Amino acid sequence: MNKNIFNQIAPGWYNFRHWSIFRSELEALAQRWQKGKLLNIGCAHGPDFLPFRQGFDLYGVDFSAEMLKFAGKYSQKFGFAVNLALADVCYLPYPDETFDWAISVATYHHIRGEGQQVALKELKRVLKPGGEAFITVWNRWQPRFWFKPREVAVPWRKRGKTLYRYYYLFSYPELEKLVKKAGFKVLKSFPENSYRFPIKLFSRNICFLVRKED
Repeated sequence: MNKNIFNQIAPGWYNFRHWSIFRSELEALAQRWQKGKLLNIGCAHGPDFLPFRQGFDLYGVDFSAEMLKFAGKYSQKFGFAVNLALADVCYLPYPDETFDWAISVATYHHIRGEGQQVALKELKRVLKPGGEAFITVWNRWQPRFWFKPREVAVPWRKRGKTLYRYYYLFSYPELEKLVKKAGFKVLKSFPENSYRFPIKLFSRNICFLVRKED
């Protein structure tokens, strides 16, 4: 299971991904949103919280207890308060309409099958009307996956052994269909800021900004 894999990866992940690869995108969202209650879905060790340290009431969920331990360490290191919960993103432990905003960086591509739709509906449930969410997943059409199936096992090497993480590779139209079916309005779909080519189709990451309309 991915949960056990990420528990083993957590110590190395804390060092390897010490800074968010979406820092500029998240900083722009912090400027857009200004303040409020924010949920980080699949928060891992917590680097995506950093742009929201000022003015936001921070919450994070992850299915890896080890990742959450490092998220606590990360928040202490950078001096921000965060409410962390061990939970499956398909069953968020919060009442309806709890959050003003949400982010989910590189999480939904670890979910299999119908669970993807369930998780997106849970996201909609816990957002307030008018609430927005930023979602990223890996793109099926990035060059390194051109000749791979839609579902892949991506290796992580740790002390002489190789651990494999499950990924479901999305396309832009596929993710758009799923978020709309979950009840969101798509405000924007775009590649990561570091992607320099004019056609977004081949970006490594797919980024969506969506809004709960009702």
